[in-house]
Amino acid sequence: MKKIIKQFVFSLIILALLAGGYYFYQNNKQQRPEDLYKLAEITQGDIEQAVAANGTINPVTLVSVGTQVSGRVSKLYVDFNDKVEKGQVLLELDDALFTAQIAQTQGNVRNAEASVELAKANEARMRSLFEQEYVSRQELDQSVQALKSARAVLESSRAQLQRDKTNLSYSIIRSPVSGIVIDRQIDIGQTVAASFQTPTLIKIAQDLSKMQIDTSFAEADIGNIKVGQAAKFSVDAFPNLNFEGVVKQIRLNPVTTSNVVSYNVVISVDNPEHTLLPGMTAYVNIVFAKHDNVMLVPNAALRYKPKMDETDSKSGGNGNSPQRGAGNGSRKKPVETQNASGLGHGKVFVLQDGKPQLRQVKVGITDGKLTEIVSTEFKAGDKVIVGENQADGKAASSAMRAPRMF
Repeated sequence: MKKIIKQFVFSLIILALLAGGYYFYQNNKQQRPEDLYKLAEITQGDIEQAVAANGTINPVTLVSVGTQVSGRVSKLYVDFNDKVEKGQVLLELDDALFTAQIAQTQGNVRNAEASVELAKANEARMRSLFEQEYVSRQELDQSVQALKSARAVLESSRAQLQRDKTNLSYSIIRSPVSGIVIDRQIDIGQTVAASFQTPTLIKIAQDLSKMQIDTSFAEADIGNIKVGQAAKFSVDAFPNLNFEGVVKQIRLNPVTTSNVVSYNVVISVDNPEHTLLPGMTAYVNIVFAKHDNVMLVPNAALRYKPKMDETDSKSGGNGNSPQRGAGNGSRKKPVETQNASGLGHGKVFVLQDGKPQLRQVKVGITDGKLTEIVSTEFKAGDKVIVGENQADGKAASSAMRAPRMF
């Protein structure tokens, strides 16, 4: 019995020693500074800074074909995606009313011509009688006036006939340009009315090998965009392809939406293979700055701000205590101030003697993830602090408590 008790006590002692060793191992392991902070290396490479926006791909010239007269569509000769030539007949409207109007006007013209002939004969007769002093001057003048009036009515009737013939020609809709039909808004039998405004029947893209992107950039970015700059863009239809264009125009007409001012930027694009289609959404990036072979740090390093009690009072031996704004608290731009050379001032922290130490650096352009830095204290491969691990040594030790003996 005593032997069993001794073995049980010995086993408890062994378990207690193992649990205590595991406890102290985990506690010391979590307390290492390397485990308390997230570190990232400074790299050497190229960086580009760009402004981005979404836009819509449109043909450079898009012609909306309409009608100047009303009528019912009797014939339709084109459909979507058809190629058309300038002057080609696209559709015809019912010309019954126009033909009847022309016949009526032609009758008016012939009536006016007969009136002119009669007035001309009366005027000649009155002039002969006036010379023989059989009629008065007033009667002669009245005959002259009747001739002029008949001639005016004839001219008016002929003008009306010309207008009716023109309306008849308008019932045949022809293509004003050569291109491709990208939209058709009418069908055979449909009635179109041109009472107040010209209705759009067909839309023709003149040349799909030349396209343009209509996009809007905020006023904060418009200062970095210049005519002639190269622009890169992608479309959802071809996610693995990258396309290029050139800034063609910055339109001076501002658009204000929810107190945000933006400007329309037109980007010209070559589309020789007709890969890009009208209406596609383009994700545009315009690169306005590029630096090669520079030191780069993650933006998180410039935004990192340690707790006050974790920083060294000497702040890395430079005699300046880090302030609350250390590491640039702004999350939009890692640059705090900017000098005339184009470089700004920023702050990063390194791990020294187990504590974050402040280092001042000059910062340049950024691509949203990495930022260029200029500093004699750093080289490629050095590590900077980008954040803190959520679980510290105390949390780990409390989570991994030693098992209870009893």
